[in-house]
Amino acid sequence: MSEPLSPRVIGYTTGVYDMFHIGHLTLLQRAREACDHLIVGVTTDALAQARKGRAPVIPEADRVAIVRALRCVDEVVPQSDMDKIAAWERIGFHRMFVGDDWKGDPKWVALEEALGPKGVEIVYFPYTAHVSTTRLRNSVDPDTGT
Repeated sequence: MSEPLSPRVIGYTTGVYDMFHIGHLTLLQRAREACDHLIVGVTTDALAQARKGRAPVIPEADRVAIVRALRCVDEVVPQSDMDKIAAWERIGFHRMFVGDDWKGDPKWVALEEALGPKGVEIVYFPYTAHVSTTRLRNSVDPDTGT
């Protein structure tokens, strides 16, 4: 008699992935190591504009292509809103990955409380402090001012 198959763990993470850097790559690689199938939500240009007040440097189609080309990414979906509960309802992920700079943030605590009973684990990975898209963007164009 064979062993029952263990259920496939679906992981999910999101980001703008503008000016793709080592912090992005590290988080995605670690996320893939912690699940069987990694789905990445790439923030749409419209959502990035609405949230940050400026468009990404790299257009959405190019950011999707970059993320989709990574071996550690199994699937890419658009992130057109910030509603992680709705994303869970659409995707049905078991683990959600995020940088530990969000750990303890009231929005993420509430999300842990909402998704936990659904069997979803929020996994916090160390933030890559030495690099950020904002710093990269400001070094290229200091007048962007964020």
